[in-house]
Amino acid sequence: MSKYWSDVVHKLTPYVPGEQPKINSLVKLNTNENPYGPSPKVIEALKLEAAETLRLYPDPNSDGLKAAIAKVHHLDSSQVFVGNGSDEVLAHVFQALLKHAQPLLFPDITYSFYPVYCGLYGIDYETIPLAEDFSIRAEDYIKPNGGIIFPNPNAPTGMPLALEKIEWILQNNTESVVVIDEAYVDFGTESAVSLIDQYPNLLVTHTLSKARSLAGLRVGYALGSATLIEALIRVKDSFNSYPIDRFASAGAVAAMQDVDYFEETCQKVIATRDALVANMQELDFEVLPSGANFIFTKHKLRDGAELSAKLREHGIIVRHFKSPNRIAPYLRITIGTDEQSVLLLKALKAVLSE
Repeated sequence: MSKYWSDVVHKLTPYVPGEQPKINSLVKLNTNENPYGPSPKVIEALKLEAAETLRLYPDPNSDGLKAAIAKVHHLDSSQVFVGNGSDEVLAHVFQALLKHAQPLLFPDITYSFYPVYCGLYGIDYETIPLAEDFSIRAEDYIKPNGGIIFPNPNAPTGMPLALEKIEWILQNNTESVVVIDEAYVDFGTESAVSLIDQYPNLLVTHTLSKARSLAGLRVGYALGSATLIEALIRVKDSFNSYPIDRFASAGAVAAMQDVDYFEETCQKVIATRDALVANMQELDFEVLPSGANFIFTKHKLRDGAELSAKLREHGIIVRHFKSPNRIAPYLRITIGTDEQSVLLLKALKAVLSE
């Protein structure tokens, strides 16, 4: 605390990211990174970008990257916004589209950055409780609001909401923006991008950190009507006109273009997830339905915090959330390689036998 801080700083409770350990020998299953490296075409593009042109500013509009993204999603470049990771994109979304007289709505158990953005930008919000089974109930979002946002699949539960439910929310909230945060959508959840041309109030956000293995490069984007995208550009250009550097742009373009590699690695993660779920259930774990590259699970008898600590003793780190109390028994476990799953299951068997 300091007398030099602005008032807003005193009131902030910053987001706490997952641990990035400095010990290389740990099996890292706590931050939902892709277990497979980026496309070889990305590596080649980054090498080519290491040139004399680095002395020049990058394209402030990221036209090449927008075109690559638009092509993948069958949209126009005017419907694409790019930023320095999806967290920055979401920050601009909150400021440009979600600050209104009525409260913003989002689930009570969801991405914990949402209330942080609200605190930073002075946005009133209301959390909507998940159902007993941790699903999002579309009917709970039919009330006065200044906007709606939730991940699909949700985080940290991993549970997807059917596309027809999302469309129903859109049809019943035509006067406010509905943001679907699709950070994990490529691992088995149906995307809402197909609804963009029908609903001018729909904005969909994506990241290249998960399915395209570029968490270290920091590129995210939003898709929506040209009117919504213009609002984001106005905020971005009032904050940082050059958020995407030359390396990030080159690597992201290559990642978007290599569709075969993207689909191959997504299917590998899905197959490993499905096998892991079956094995976890044999060990008396309850596992929520997942459309993401992680599972949310609890043991029928053992405490989540205890299991997390014990796994660390075996060289494996997973994510445990102490609050809210409702999810304290659960662990969020990133899907790794098949080999990492074997190590995880071996460690769990050892811990459960103690």
